[in-house]
Amino acid sequence: MVQQKVARRLLKQHPLQRLESPSRGSSALLHILGLSSFAYSYSLLLSTDNQINASYGWHLQYLTIIGLSLSAVTFAVGLLADITLSPILFRTKNTLSVASAPMECLITLLYWSLRAIDPKLVVSEWAPPMDFHADLSFHAVPAISLVIDLLLFSPPYTIAFLPALSLSSIIAFGYWFWIERCYHYNQFYPYPIFEMLSTTQRIGLFVSSALLMTLATGLLVWLYRLVNGPLRKEVKGDPKKARPGNIRGE
Repeated sequence: MVQQKVARRLLKQHPLQRLESPSRGSSALLHILGLSSFAYSYSLLLSTDNQINASYGWHLQYLTIIGLSLSAVTFAVGLLADITLSPILFRTKNTLSVASAPMECLITLLYWSLRAIDPKLVVSEWAPPMDFHADLSFHAVPAISLVIDLLLFSPPYTIAFLPALSLSSIIAFGYWFWIERCYHYNQFYPYPIFEMLSTTQRIGLFVSSALLMTLATGLLVWLYRLVNGPLRKEVKGDPKKARPGNIRGE
C-alpha cells in the first residue's frame, strides 16, 4: 500500500518540478484560467467583422492565431491530465509545450518589437482597433501562461540545439509556405510587413525568426534551471534522460 502511494507520487511529479502536476489544484487552476483567456480571444475573432473572416485561411493566416490555437490545445490536454491524473496526457502536454512555449515567446517578442517601431508593420489599415486588454490576451497572456506552466508545473526539457533549430525551422518555413498559399487566393498578406518585403527579404525574416525561436528555447531551458535548480545535482542517473515525457527523472 505504501509502495503504491510512493509510485503514484513519482508518477505525478519530476524531482525538479516545483509544484505538483498533474493535479486538481493549482495546476488545474492555471490551465482553466489560461483556457478562459484563450476562449475570450477566440470570441473576439468571431464577433469582429472584417475581410479576414471570409478569406482563404480565415484568421489562421496569422501566426498569432496559430500560436493561440497550439497554446489552447496544450492547455486543454494539460487540464484533461489534471482532471484524470493521466501520465500519458501529462507527457503529451509537456511534449506540446516544447513547441508552443518558445513559439509564443517568439510571437510576443516580434509583435511588440515591430509594434513599437511602427504599428502599421503588424496591423492592417482595414483592421478594427483593438483595445489594450484584447491586445494582451492575444500577444502576451499565452506566452506568460505557458512559461508559468513550464517553470512551475512541468518537468525540465533538455532539447539540444540542432533539434530545437530543426523544429523552429519547420514551423517558420511551414508558416511561410502557408501564407504564400493564402496570398495566392486572397491577394493580400495578413501582416503588412510581408507586403513591404521582397521574397529574399521575407526569407531572411523567416530565417531570423527560426533562430530567435531556437534562442527562446535555449532561454527557457536556462530559466528553468535558474528557477528549479541544476539538473545534474537534483536528478540521479543520466541527466539527458530528464526530458518532457520522463516525469520521474529516471
